[in-house]
Amino acid sequence: MNSELFEALDMLEKEKGISKDYMLERVEAALISAYKRDRNGLANVRVEINKDKQDIKMFEQKTIVEEVGDPELEIGLADALKINRKYTLGDTCEIELKPKNFRRLSAQTAKQVIIQGIREAERSMMIKEYESKKEEIITAIVDKIDPENEDVLVDTGTSKVYLKKAEQIPGEHFNVGDHIKVFVTEVMKESLRGPLVSLSRTAPGLVKRLFELEIPEIQQGVVVIMSITREAGSRTKMAVMSRDANVDPIGACIGNKGMRIQSIVSELRGEKIDVIKYSEDPVEYISAALSPATVKEVIIDSEKSCRVVVDADQLSLAIGKEGQNARLAARLTGYKIDIKTRAALEEEEAKKRAFLEAAEKEQEKEDEEDAEIEAQAAHKEAHPEEAATVQTGAEETTDGTVGDDEV
Repeated sequence: MNSELFEALDMLEKEKGISKDYMLERVEAALISAYKRDRNGLANVRVEINKDKQDIKMFEQKTIVEEVGDPELEIGLADALKINRKYTLGDTCEIELKPKNFRRLSAQTAKQVIIQGIREAERSMMIKEYESKKEEIITAIVDKIDPENEDVLVDTGTSKVYLKKAEQIPGEHFNVGDHIKVFVTEVMKESLRGPLVSLSRTAPGLVKRLFELEIPEIQQGVVVIMSITREAGSRTKMAVMSRDANVDPIGACIGNKGMRIQSIVSELRGEKIDVIKYSEDPVEYISAALSPATVKEVIIDSEKSCRVVVDADQLSLAIGKEGQNARLAARLTGYKIDIKTRAALEEEEAKKRAFLEAAEKEQEKEDEEDAEIEAQAAHKEAHPEEAATVQTGAEETTDGTVGDDEV
């Protein structure tokens, strides 16, 4: 078994790049742990590895005592002297495990360590491969499709990774052997499941990288993608600008008769792509972001909120199916966008004015009432004799009434 183990470790070092010394350290630690586990943690043991002779030995370690109280950890002096005549009380006596007791434990442990070592090597190779490809597109071949959850196992050439159903473009279907482009969104070095590599075909980054790969002006840095947002399988909006006044950024992305953008649309299974011109002016930027609708006016209400005015026949186009066009425009620009027709805006303004006027009138009425009360109080304070006269008159009236009753 020992020679087979060393041969396996030599092969691991050669083919997987795992240090033989490192693996032997793992074997040593695993043997000690396994032996202690078999003895309920009550045994002390030492492992001796001789690489030159390709030999592994294990020794139980026991303290030499006059009277043995714990046979797992102690040995009597008489028995210790049978092993080595130089032992004295208090020494640690080492007892080599017999091959028949050691061989089974050694074989099982070595196998587990080797399997774990292979997994670690594959994990390390995967991390190394994908870290350099994070936020990049890679071409993979469909290897297997899970019939239950429709996750797709793809082969990148050096490893196999799952493209989850949630990361697939809605409505697309694959066959084993298909060549597909996937976007590496995340590489986790540490995970309960090992290194986790996340692939996606729904990420906005996939569209961005496709343009960067397909459009020479973007590769050269003449045209820059400023912002991009996407609802995969349906629509993408992308804002671009040009660093060269002689280069039209939209035209560069679309190409003559749409030839450039068509290859990207095909890769995305027919997904619509709106390429708009970026502007530092929020009014211009928001107007462009709502294309294909025509915008009449943009009213900036606050730093990141605005109202957009469109003609009635443009309202549904500006909002889009289930609000998609407005939603994507808001994400693209970072503005909260409220879209209205001119009539609706005027009606809203009229209601606001009516409300404010009513509130002002109500406030004026309350102010007048408060002023009258304050005036009466001030008059009473200035003319206390009038208040006394009124009170005396009231008392006389009361007396007179009583007199009439008496008559």
